[in-house]
Parts: sequence; structure tokens; C-alpha cells
Amino acid sequence: MKKKIFIISISSDIGFELAKFWNSKGYEISGTYRKFSKSCRIMSSLGIKLFPCDLKNKKSMLSLKKKISKNYSWDWLIVAAGTQEPIGKFENIEFNLWSESVNVNFISQLQALHILLKFRKNNSRVLFFAGGGTNNSIVNYSAYTISKIALIKICEILSSEIKNCIFTILGPGWVKTKIHNSTLKSKHSAGENYKKTKNMLKSNECYPIEKVTECCDWIFNAEKKIVNGRNFSAVHDPWNKKNIKKVAINDNTFKLRRFNNDIFDK
Repeated sequence: MKKKIFIISISSDIGFELAKFWNSKGYEISGTYRKFSKSCRIMSSLGIKLFPCDLKNKKSMLSLKKKISKNYSWDWLIVAAGTQEPIGKFENIEFNLWSESVNVNFISQLQALHILLKFRKNNSRVLFFAGGGTNNSIVNYSAYTISKIALIKICEILSSEIKNCIFTILGPGWVKTKIHNSTLKSKHSAGENYKKTKNMLKSNECYPIEKVTECCDWIFNAEKKIVNGRNFSAVHDPWNKKNIKKVAINDNTFKLRRFNNDIFDK
């Protein structure tokens, strides 16, 4: 049966690539955009249905609910929105800008999910995207980083609460996408990450967006017990290896955990 897929922020670089990939497989694709861009024109020409939606605007979010047909249903939901702004040390950033970033990177994404959950089919699947900072301290990107960590945990919580839906989150790694433009425009507030980003985007070291697409497709077709409630890295995890099932069977694998901290017993 043909899959029905909804992509929040389908006009993002990863959202666009996923839409094209699954459209070529004959799947029925719909999604949201903030600004009607060249990629939106291409998707419209492919028969992909687009809905305007600005995650920063509460009225825009509520209007999305009204625009979706009552008879609509989806198999897969992808939330590909994200912003690195504001960039800078927490104490130097206007708090309303920091709060707005958390809203776009976390709260509004869950609001979109909340709106769309009632349209889901049984055994549907949801995919969010993580970012850097899960395993270390990335300075000057606190709002973005804390939001991504919150998304990782909410995937695990929702996987326990909602039994007929599978939730997964993926860290795509360094990919050449528009999200890095914020860093390139923030030479002084981005710190060391400005030079690192500039060099990475010029190099051949970035992770191919085609591999991210391939990993997303694997997640949506993998067994529930392997991917449900888990956080994967497209770059570092053996998602395309045959032994992934043995690795993922452990309940602590690919999740936010603090265990084996028995240093005081040694």
C-alpha cells in the first residue's frame, strides 16, 4: 500500500531531499513551508501538497489544523524544522530570542505533532532530528542544544505512552544545509565554531545528504524494537550493519542514559 507522508518544514534541505526521494517511490507526500521558495515550486510541480506554516506564529500553527482535511491520514511524520539562532553566550542574549529559539526547536514541533497525531494511522511512525551537543558542551548554542536534547527524551517518553506509534530521532551529522548560515553570519558571537563551520563547509568532510536520506528510509522500515524511542547518529551508529538488531536490543542503547557510574565502589 502506498505510504502517506507528512513533513514539517518540507522546504528545509533535508525535508526537500526526503520529499523527492519518497516521491520517486510513488509515496503520497504533504508538508509545511514557512516561505514559498524554489524548492516549493519544484515540489508543487511533482504533485506534493504544501501548507504554509510558521512555527514562530501561534495563529499560523492553529490554522494548519483547519487546513488539513478531516479525512486525511498519515503513515509517517517527519519534523525537519530547526534554527541555530540566537548564537552567543546565554547571559549576553536577549532572553525573548532565546525563548523563541526553544519554541521553534522544541515546543512548536511538539505542537505540530499534537495537531497531527489525531490524523495518524495505526502503527504510524514519527521522526525528529537531533543536533550537536548531546555528549559535550557546545558554547554559544545553548537554546539550540538544549532543545535537541529535550527532543531526544520526548521521543523515549512518547514511545512509552503511545503504543500504536513509533518515535525515533536522528542526528544527521555535519551536512551542507542552510542551517549553518546563521553561524556564518555570526563571526564574533559563534566563537571557534565560526572557523570550524567555514572550513567544514568548504571541505569534503561533510556527511552526504543522500546518506541521511538513506538512513531515514532505514529507520522507517526497521523493526519497532530496534528504533522505537531511540536516538541514532547517521554518522557514528552502525544502522546499515546486520548486527544492529543485537546492539539495539539492550534497553539502554541509543538513549539518554547515565549508567555504570559505580566509581565509588571501586
